[in-house]
Amino acid sequence: MSLIHNPHDKFFKETFGDVGMARSFLKNYLPQEILALVDLETILPQKDSYIDQELQESFSDLLFQVKIHKNEGYLYFLFEHKSYPSQGIALQLLKYMVRIWESKLKESKPDKLPLIIPMVVYHGQEKWNSSLKLSGIIDNYEQLPNAVTQYIPEYEYILYDLSTYTDQEMVGNMLLLIILRTMRDIFIKDTEAFHNILHELLISFERVEDQEKGMQFFETLIRYILSTRQDLELERIYEIAKEVSLERGEVMMTIAEKLIMEGMEKGLKKGREEGLEKGREEGLEKGREETKLEVARNLLGLGIEMDKVAKATGLSEEEIRKLMN
Repeated sequence: MSLIHNPHDKFFKETFGDVGMARSFLKNYLPQEILALVDLETILPQKDSYIDQELQESFSDLLFQVKIHKNEGYLYFLFEHKSYPSQGIALQLLKYMVRIWESKLKESKPDKLPLIIPMVVYHGQEKWNSSLKLSGIIDNYEQLPNAVTQYIPEYEYILYDLSTYTDQEMVGNMLLLIILRTMRDIFIKDTEAFHNILHELLISFERVEDQEKGMQFFETLIRYILSTRQDLELERIYEIAKEVSLERGEVMMTIAEKLIMEGMEKGLKKGREEGLEKGREEGLEKGREETKLEVARNLLGLGIEMDKVAKATGLSEEEIRKLMN
């Protein structure tokens, strides 16, 4: 039910982009010697992204301004969406950090560059095997004499490989734990195992102190899961949600309906775009048909009877049977 373009990016930015969530994560996961120097009460989110356009399907980033050792500084998050680690991430990070410095020079022309602490959040199932230092990707660096290495740029980034964290090793408030566990487990291949994980996550939502904020993040999480997992059936997810709370079950169905409507709008927009390129009527008709099929699939997934699906979409029962098969 992939109705959100790049759901990993959207999920990361809606969760970690929340100042309270970011502050909670940093308070619990920054190295203690760094945390002692960072004033988390001064944290301010920055709007710009520094990732190359062709890499936006694989990475997301967030930048926060914050006081570090009483001076202006920045915390830079790079979130890897893929289920396997990238090589040469240290070089990519360096490029993005240079872009941040260039933008700050352009904005205010400071005498000196602000400090940037780079962090990578990874949630794939394969263990992270890339070097945490720039020197780790330079050929034969360990064998070079100091007379040479003193001229080579060097730095290290902080890595959070969520795939290695057990439930007991994860710390923070309940909302943060839900978000981190979702990121860690989203790529699990066993559908039934993921059903069990989802059940535990929904139970955890009942323990969130701020229920208003919890409901906001509940919708974010359900949208993410329904848009990322191609193996899930809406009817089964609804049953799981209903087992935990009738209210959550109803909210989950409302979210699913919203996703379906958004899918319809995207289908029509796609049809209009294709209409401009290939002939307006032909493109619009194609967009309408694709939208009907997508809506029918989702209605069937909700357990809606075939005759009602036919009435809602205008498809024939024969076409609907083909979808069911």
